[in-house]
Amino acid sequence: MMTRERTPIPRLEDDYSPEAAGKRVEFVASVTGARLAHVGRYSLDPAAVAGNVENFIGAAQVPIGIAGPLLVDGEHARGEFYVPLATTEGTLVASYSRGMKLLHAAGGVKTTVMDDRMQRAPAFGFDSARQARAFGQWVTAAFDDIKREADATTRTGRLRDIEQFSASRFIFLRFNYTTGDAAGQNMTGKATSRACDWILAHYPGVRRFCLESNLATDKKSSQVNILDTRGKRVTAEATIPADLVREVMHTTPEQMFRARQLSNLGGLMSGVHNNGNHSANGIAAMFVATGQDIANLAESSAGLVYAEVLADGAYYYSITIPALIVATYGGGTGLPTQRECLELLGCYGSGKVRKFTEIVAATALCGELSLGSAVVAGEWVGAHERLGRNRP
Repeated sequence: MMTRERTPIPRLEDDYSPEAAGKRVEFVASVTGARLAHVGRYSLDPAAVAGNVENFIGAAQVPIGIAGPLLVDGEHARGEFYVPLATTEGTLVASYSRGMKLLHAAGGVKTTVMDDRMQRAPAFGFDSARQARAFGQWVTAAFDDIKREADATTRTGRLRDIEQFSASRFIFLRFNYTTGDAAGQNMTGKATSRACDWILAHYPGVRRFCLESNLATDKKSSQVNILDTRGKRVTAEATIPADLVREVMHTTPEQMFRARQLSNLGGLMSGVHNNGNHSANGIAAMFVATGQDIANLAESSAGLVYAEVLADGAYYYSITIPALIVATYGGGTGLPTQRECLELLGCYGSGKVRKFTEIVAATALCGELSLGSAVVAGEWVGAHERLGRNRP
């Protein structure tokens, strides 16, 4: 077995300082030979990233483009918005802007937040299935006490309900919370831990316990979240007159609808969690720009697209995002460039998360329509050749 002496990464007492970052950049250069001339140049104060990253060495500079204006007719987001998209994919910003142009002319995107919940899912094991069933009945009766314990850990989070799922001699409890303007995974973990401590102290006979059983499917797309919501459940919809489809998208509602039916069939065959075109593209670009937890794209990439040609020939199109996990407070949202992008949208800070949710969904809808029509009109490959080539 090969062994070699481990060389630790340098740490300083003031570890979030330019000096500490510089020492680590020098260290990386000495052990790898790589020069971090750009990574090591940044505008933020290293002290600002405490709690966001460890062993700080610099920043990844992802290009940000602006798309818009996006016209939103929401319950929380109303009016025109210019949307920052951080991406390295050529044509993406242009494509989303084209979709925004179409839907602006059609009167805007109507958005509706349908549900709001974040989960933690502990499991409890017993000697038999009957004992597990009895425990579930006790949990139902003790809900008010459990809620009191959970809610005591947070100023903004609130336990809504506890779903129960049984298998063998186990009960899986899915704690559902509202989390204010935070995404809430850490918040729900702390609250559920406190609640489960109370449960274990007051209910005898629990043989096994795990605070997270994977039924919350954190950082994973899943059918339970598509049906039951994780984060925000939001629908964006629009009705586009036929002449606008022809003028802006160079196709017709009938051709778009036939392509949509074919896409539904292909998605069914492949077993996807999204029957749309590429909603993850715009969502990811907004996540990077605004300081969201990028791994939450796993859940947020699920999408349910529905379309129809109306009696007057207009094209109705909608996307429901059943597990959109976003925040306007906490996490990476307060970092300098990320905060600026949220402020650009009027979405930084408390009381803004549903507004931001609606803007994300409206943006996703614009991208769905733009790409879908480009494929139907035969413009998809050509657009990438013109705008998406960045080769020496």
